[in-house]
Amino acid sequence: MRAIVQDAYGSANVLRLARIARPKVTGNQVLLRVHAAGLDRGTWHVMAGLPYLIRLAFGFRRPRNPVPGRDVAGTVVAVGSAVTRFSVGDEVFGVAPGSFAEYAVAREDKLVRKPANATFEQAAAAPISGVTALRAVCDVGRVQQGQRVLIIGASGGVGSYAVQLAKASGAEVTGVCGPAKLDLVRSLGADHVIDYTRDDFADGAQRYDVIINIAGNPTLSRLRRALAPTGTAVFVGGEDGGRLTGGIDRQLRALVLSRFVGQRLTGLIASERASDIERLGDLIEAGKVTPSIDRTFALEQAPEAMRHLVAGNARGKIVITV
Repeated sequence: MRAIVQDAYGSANVLRLARIARPKVTGNQVLLRVHAAGLDRGTWHVMAGLPYLIRLAFGFRRPRNPVPGRDVAGTVVAVGSAVTRFSVGDEVFGVAPGSFAEYAVAREDKLVRKPANATFEQAAAAPISGVTALRAVCDVGRVQQGQRVLIIGASGGVGSYAVQLAKASGAEVTGVCGPAKLDLVRSLGADHVIDYTRDDFADGAQRYDVIINIAGNPTLSRLRRALAPTGTAVFVGGEDGGRLTGGIDRQLRALVLSRFVGQRLTGLIASERASDIERLGDLIEAGKVTPSIDRTFALEQAPEAMRHLVAGNARGKIVITV
């Protein structure tokens, strides 16, 4: 099969198109014919091996799995002996390590059926970013009707879902993004938008019940100035947090500080459960959430797609079509 592979950590230049053996399934595994694969910052982290802390999970000197990609949407072509939820021909989406390929293997508990009203490209854009936003907004942030919610990084993969989910929860939503993406954030349903190059969300003009911090690396003191006295701030990632820990130290400081102040400062633990992906799929099928796709790239254009992501040009999600 054709696949994108990398033999070392590094920039997008380490990605190349190759022909490798098609994977086989056993036990609770499902083999998919990949139609589309999502690209997000998590895939970049694994490609680059940054922050260094992630190499403990993915390989010290090089990735254990040479094929990048995790988000997937495709058709089942084979199932392991222990699989009970899927049959050959089912259209599914979810998480499959090595999805930048014509075929990929996923665990049964990482897949659900594709929403009938979503294309394969839309479905592939949903699992990791959408579930991350779902957990940040609904489970950890506990956004409720009438609350004021600030989403920092509202135009990216996770942010584009977070805006929609907060609006679906009945909140008054303010999105923070760059000037070229203000129209996108408005179109996602944000009631207000802040251009971070011109205005400061922590200028004291407004305080928010919930802050979802996806992009940038604002200090804890700055976030707290914008947060209501008993509000909640949820930290999602930390792109500017350094090469060693990637911002985990800031989240740890926030958890400690949270014990001594009235505000709740908390991080988000990644989850890829089928139950969460199914919740997201139900919202997509109900029309409450629509995956926002910036651009699609062919499989052989994966390096170009990664450069587009790193440049910060993406408005919503980037998708690889196979």
